[in-house]
Amino acid sequence: MSLSLQMPSVRKVAEDRAGLVLRTLAPDRSLTGDPFEEMLDHLCGAPREECWLALAVMHAELPVEAQVRDLHRQGRLDGIAALREALTPRRPGLRQLLGSESAPRVRVLTGQVTVDVTHTAQTPLATGIQRVVRELTRRWDRDHEIDLVSWTDDFSAIRPLTEEERETALFGAEPVAAPPPETVVVPWRGTHILPELSVEPRRNERMLALVRYSRCRTGMVGYDCVPITTAETVVTAMGGRFAGALAVAREMDRIGALCRASAAEYQGWVEMLGALAIPGPQVRPVQLAVNDPVITPAALERTRVLLAMGRPDTEPLVLVVGSHEPRKNHGTVLQAAERLWREGLAFRLAFIGGQGWNSDAFRRRLDELAAAGRPVRTFSGLDDTQLWSAYRLATVTVFPSLNEGFGLPVAESLSCGTPVVTSGFGSMAEIAQAGGTVLVDPRDDDDVTAGLRRVLTEEDLLARLRDEAGRWPRRTWDDYAREMWDYLVAGVAS
Repeated sequence: MSLSLQMPSVRKVAEDRAGLVLRTLAPDRSLTGDPFEEMLDHLCGAPREECWLALAVMHAELPVEAQVRDLHRQGRLDGIAALREALTPRRPGLRQLLGSESAPRVRVLTGQVTVDVTHTAQTPLATGIQRVVRELTRRWDRDHEIDLVSWTDDFSAIRPLTEEERETALFGAEPVAAPPPETVVVPWRGTHILPELSVEPRRNERMLALVRYSRCRTGMVGYDCVPITTAETVVTAMGGRFAGALAVAREMDRIGALCRASAAEYQGWVEMLGALAIPGPQVRPVQLAVNDPVITPAALERTRVLLAMGRPDTEPLVLVVGSHEPRKNHGTVLQAAERLWREGLAFRLAFIGGQGWNSDAFRRRLDELAAAGRPVRTFSGLDDTQLWSAYRLATVTVFPSLNEGFGLPVAESLSCGTPVVTSGFGSMAEIAQAGGTVLVDPRDDDDVTAGLRRVLTEEDLLARLRDEAGRWPRRTWDDYAREMWDYLVAGVAS
């Protein structure tokens, strides 16, 4: 049942929020009568952008495309009467507003930079995307005026982060459940940036309308188009969810891709949009950086003990970094390792990464090899210090991924002076141009085995690769954050 505007509490909410809409649209406007009626009169001939703003403010949630379209049409066909029914505050806001002190307020952020970190503010995980988001937002928060925001639990509105969520978003602290929001925010005529991947349908359908109608300049970090280019390597539902993310990206002003290979994927998609007479976003590669932090001897020793596996420290350590999912190709690494163990080579094999999807076959095979006495283990939940210590302790890192937006472990390993066996195409080959790598065909078991064998048996090759890796060109996160800001925020604004 809708709530009547005649109820005093509803009328007060309607007047307050309508006044906010009018002041946002015309800051110098004097309100002489009923703000709600003045707003309705204004909207009868207003463009869709102003209808979007009115819906967002009056209902304390961001509307979807159909709601904006319908309100716009109603105003032109049936005038104030139709708008009154559509814009009267109602559930979900009013169920809390009636007799509640904790009802969310609505704040319009005019001309400000909002950065959506919904996922990153809710997890301490440090996968590739979370690491990029944290490195960017820490520096943007330090160097610029930004509003870090998250979607509400039901993906109906955007709200400011709590202090605890800021710690999770920026530094990876353990998340704390957020209370119901006291305030929801509506971006307007500012800059809205999405540095992470959004795949929730409800979030994307509302974000699509935000990008279209908020009069904000918009930009996003583009990681890859893996769910399209190598769909067989991702969760079945991801294809449809990623299509929803691309629907939002289609309306963005700019996409900052992680490297040239990633930019090529997005640019190919943009060219497809030409058939629909849609220009699509501007796409440019902004080369990713790596941390390469200082590691103390004590931290290095603790990680050395962790990775020993009861074997002599003189045995080479082969390192594999990444979540256990089909795209990372870890089953091929196990196949290559077993062949080399059977040839008599002695080395330890350490996987560092969280559980991915469809990893049962990998885990079964790893457990079989470990039960047979092979020196292989998987480690999860390691912190950054342990990860970077592992890179420094390894003889070689193996990363034969089938597709990557960037391939961060390749760059991280090389920055530590540790050679890499990796795939000979895409972003991984792009990173490898400066040397320090053996390039292989990840789809060919024999080629991956041969590449790893060469590094473990050819001393001259290993020495050359280490020398090349030691001279690998460093690029800092400060460089990356500054260039991505200049492109997505300052560049769009200009």
